[in-house]
Amino acid sequence: MRYWYKALKKNKIIRKTIESASEREVVSFLKKNGYIPIEVNKVDVFFPQLQGLFDKVQFVDIVDFTRQLAIMLNAGLTLVDCFSILEKQTKKQSLLELIQTLNKEVLAGNTFSSALQKNQAHFSNLYVALIKSGEASGKLSDILLKLADNLEKQREFQNKIKGALTYPIVVLIGMAAVMFVMITFVMPKLLNLYKDFNIDLPTSTKILIAVSGFSATFWPIILIALFGGFYAIQKYFSTKQGKYFFDSLVLKIPVVGTLVQISSLVDTTRTLAILIGSGVSILDGLSIVIDTTGNIIYKNSFINILKQVEKGFSFGTALNNEGIFPPILVQMSTVGEQTGKLDDTLMRISHYFEAESEMTIKTLTTLIEPLILVILGLGVGFLVISVITPIYNLTSSFK
Repeated sequence: MRYWYKALKKNKIIRKTIESASEREVVSFLKKNGYIPIEVNKVDVFFPQLQGLFDKVQFVDIVDFTRQLAIMLNAGLTLVDCFSILEKQTKKQSLLELIQTLNKEVLAGNTFSSALQKNQAHFSNLYVALIKSGEASGKLSDILLKLADNLEKQREFQNKIKGALTYPIVVLIGMAAVMFVMITFVMPKLLNLYKDFNIDLPTSTKILIAVSGFSATFWPIILIALFGGFYAIQKYFSTKQGKYFFDSLVLKIPVVGTLVQISSLVDTTRTLAILIGSGVSILDGLSIVIDTTGNIIYKNSFINILKQVEKGFSFGTALNNEGIFPPILVQMSTVGEQTGKLDDTLMRISHYFEAESEMTIKTLTTLIEPLILVILGLGVGFLVISVITPIYNLTSSFK
């Protein structure tokens, strides 16, 4: 029988599978070899892979962890006490191990921010910078509350975008798969019937016969070419040149480009507002925004803005010089600098862009659904006309 075990050796968690007659023998084997058994389970062949897939620390886990930590710190508990409570109530093993790691770092005398910095696979530069600011100002609990609010808004915003795009993507993939199966495996058998009749076939039927014949003969090559092409495109888009081309192209697509632009501005304005409001300088805030911005066009713009601000330009002037930011962002940023309330102004702009994004998502959803129906109708119509027209011509010739 195959068993999956998790054990501790030299302060490292080991996860492996082993063939053994019983669970007791697995535990005995581990102890003899210097391991401290933590968990042993009887599993099938695929369990370890599935375990690793579903046991990873997700973004939603970090959001919940931050909120719980913020609430407990605001209640007057120490950081070590918070970790102890979280360890007891956390059931997800990967998250528990992360909390234990952070707790060990803090107990060893390190700051919370330095402990987070050693685990940057789970915590962003923004997260670490805000915690560092909270420790320096003595307002760690307040900063954590702001951070938790920000992460929850980010999660909510991401879910809205995913919800708007999931339906059309699933429908288009399903439609493409059905069309491929129909043309490759169903249509050739149906269209072979027309070869025995001495009739002049319509152009659409001839096209369908040629396409289905080619697809039926070379479908393995077509699939390999599709997957190979997808892999090559993905590789190209992962390069600096390819990412620049892709991000530029996306911004030019109607509605979609607007949504991408607004999404970038929602994240950057909110991030900068929280950083400045937490005592981080505008220069350090812009450096963090550059690291957290996904679209390379805006990333390059913020790099230029950072250079201009370093030279003494105001933030509003630097935004205006780039020429890609909405006038309202430029004007409000200038007003915020003049009144000394840039953080509050940026947060208000973020709320404005968030409302705009919701309207854009609704518009996108409204446009996509009829567009999919039109594409589906054209595809089905072409198949029906190509198949039915020869039959109609044949019955007409008999009359």
